[in-house]
Amino acid sequence: AYPSTVLMNTVPAVVAGVKQVIMVSPNPNKYTLAAAYICGVSRVFRVGGAQAIAALAYGTDSIPKVDKVVGPGNIYVAVAKRLLFGTVDIDMVAGPSEILVIADESADPEWVGADLLSQAEHDELAAAILVTPSEVLAEKVRACVEKLVEKLERSPIARQSLRRFGTVFITEDLHHACEVANFIAPEHLELMTEDPMALLPYIKHAGAIFMGAYTTEALGDYVLGPNHTLPTGGTARFFSPLGVYDFVKRSSVLYVSKEGFERVSGLAEVLAKVEGLGAHALAVRMRKNR
Repeated sequence: AYPSTVLMNTVPAVVAGVKQVIMVSPNPNKYTLAAAYICGVSRVFRVGGAQAIAALAYGTDSIPKVDKVVGPGNIYVAVAKRLLFGTVDIDMVAGPSEILVIADESADPEWVGADLLSQAEHDELAAAILVTPSEVLAEKVRACVEKLVEKLERSPIARQSLRRFGTVFITEDLHHACEVANFIAPEHLELMTEDPMALLPYIKHAGAIFMGAYTTEALGDYVLGPNHTLPTGGTARFFSPLGVYDFVKRSSVLYVSKEGFERVSGLAEVLAKVEGLGAHALAVRMRKNR
């Protein structure tokens, strides 16, 4: 587990008033444990993968059952969360990681390449996608990626990721590039163009949008503020980034006075009859003239 991910997932829960925060990690290092302590994690269990999600959802002799499971993970964790939703609440489907960069010829190909690799190094199933109307830029980025990947400690993982899911789309123009991005609905979307603000109104689906050449996704992972736990696999079409609101639920509270009942009861009784729900109508009718 990464210390930054501990921060991103724990702080919103604590701010929302969650009384007990359980953390699972198969091999937490001292930095991860320090982050857990600082953030207010209640208990840490040294377990990971799909089995950890199952333990949290159902409870075991040692691991308590929880109400909600949040946080990113590999494909096994993501699938386990999807399967157990309903038994336990989840934040979203988060993992494997992905990045999509929309770039024009104003972009530095080395910067684009480095940003693509920043997600490719996470997981062999991570996706790194470039969308550009410029074939010239696409070729420069490809060459830069081949050069930069050699320097990475996690080069074997990044290479496998690029081999499987590294993709370049050549589009008609930048508006067409936005359409491609909306179809994919990526976890991380970088707009590395001369005027990124001009494209923002055309972006409808993305976990987080990084505007301009200096707003590298790597900064978003650590220091920019918004949460880095983001929807993946196209689920940014209907999921949002993790936040305090994910740990807050609502209940409807209703009260009707006798006068209020007299105003609305007739309408409710009519609708109950239309829907063929006789007991509904009866429950209203019995209260009339009392």
